[in-house]
Amino acid sequence: MRAYPRRAPLTLAYVCLLLVGHVWIGQGLSADRAAGVLGHLSTNLDNLQDHPLSALLGSVLFFDGTLTDIASTDFVGTFITLGLGVCCFLAWVEHRWGKRRAIAVFLGGHVAATLLTAVVIVVALRQGWYPTAVRQSLDYGVSYGAQTVLAIGTLALPRRGRLPWVVFVLAWPLGGADWSAPLPDFTTIGHVLAALLGFGLLAVPAFRRQGARATAPLSGAASDFGPDRSAVAESTSPAAGAQTPPSV
Repeated sequence: MRAYPRRAPLTLAYVCLLLVGHVWIGQGLSADRAAGVLGHLSTNLDNLQDHPLSALLGSVLFFDGTLTDIASTDFVGTFITLGLGVCCFLAWVEHRWGKRRAIAVFLGGHVAATLLTAVVIVVALRQGWYPTAVRQSLDYGVSYGAQTVLAIGTLALPRRGRLPWVVFVLAWPLGGADWSAPLPDFTTIGHVLAALLGFGLLAVPAFRRQGARATAPLSGAASDFGPDRSAVAESTSPAAGAQTPPSV
């Protein structure tokens, strides 16, 4: 925790911004004013057609959940997306690949999953699977970006824990899904798509090699986040007279 501000300063600043925004929306504004702000930033179909940039970027300035009602299912979602996704795995991505790639992965997952989900909504509306009111639904928060980094964070786990983690990341959004005809609700679809985008990045060889080069200076020494064994294994060669340690 002492190393967190130095190793992941961007993530720390983002978490502080989210907490300030949460307090401002929940306590600093009246209920009507807060609803107006969130309604304007929602990434529903009407907003994406009217003001797409402000909706896509503004929607990640707030998180949809609770920090106090720990007995509710909303808190479970907050713990997974804000706690694990942003506070833990976004920090890990920033530490491993740097600030620019962390921003690209998080925002890329958020934007891509949102737009793909919008396509699904359009098709579902044409088929009569969703009610027309879904065009104005309230949809904001960090969860799509968090799902993407949760998927990429599979690399941070020991090999024996990766498959259970993949199952968890894909399955947890389905736990509270509301099904309409053959489809679950659009937010569930968005979470699954965001996770698939993150897992897709793991299949890109260049993505893994660039990550290894970025962490290579840490080889042979323990960082403040713990030793990066994968970087050590990939950056140490037998020609240098060193024995390659077992990979994780």
